[in-house]
Amino acid sequence: MTLIIDLSTPLTPRDKSRRPPTIQYVDHEASAGRSAAVYGINTDDFREGRYAAIEHITLTTHDTTHMDAPWHYHPTSEGKPAKTIDEIPLEWCYGDGLVLDFHHKKAGDRIDAEDIQKALDALGYSLKPFDIVLIRTDAYLHREEEGFENVHPGVTRDGTLYLIDHGIKVMGIDAWGWDRSLDAMIRDLKAGDSEQFWESHYLGKEKEYCHLERLAHLDKIPFPFGFKVAVFPVTIEGASAGWVRAVAIID
Repeated sequence: MTLIIDLSTPLTPRDKSRRPPTIQYVDHEASAGRSAAVYGINTDDFREGRYAAIEHITLTTHDTTHMDAPWHYHPTSEGKPAKTIDEIPLEWCYGDGLVLDFHHKKAGDRIDAEDIQKALDALGYSLKPFDIVLIRTDAYLHREEEGFENVHPGVTRDGTLYLIDHGIKVMGIDAWGWDRSLDAMIRDLKAGDSEQFWESHYLGKEKEYCHLERLAHLDKIPFPFGFKVAVFPVTIEGASAGWVRAVAIID
């Protein structure tokens, strides 16, 4: 029997990130009243005075689990117009999954190329083009706490470049962002180190790739490889990102 593990975070008003979504829930009775006014009918024309429940949501494309397209990083990538999320090849979004476990790293720590190589060596795994590499930090466990953007380690420019140079097009992390925690980057920026500020995001100008942010449950995948991952983004014309219902598939 196929096992499917949800790697996504729910869209919830309890979100404590810097851009919390708002969700207005319209129940069946309220929907009947509103719709009756629009249709020019009576509320009791609906069975039991109830109609279809709906929700009105305000959020950005970078809320909840999402994929960043190259357009998010810069207008161009590798000297060409950067792909928007609706231009991402679907073939990039399904493939062999690999979890690299860095949950021992602390908030603001760097995950660099040497760290990634050591993790691969420990697993005896060689990267293949179009593997989908998932970085486990367990930071997602804090997604409903204040300061969620400040609790994770992040992947450095050379760590990201290492993956890209091995043919990886899509990579992801179970944290607020792919780069280091926001407070760590700002602290180091104010100390004079501007090169590290959003270093992996800015790499997207030079190298074409996508990363997933705000994944969850990487700790629930029973083994580090030998499973499939599906991370198809919602198609939003001309957008910098798209929401994803990410899953691991184990046969």
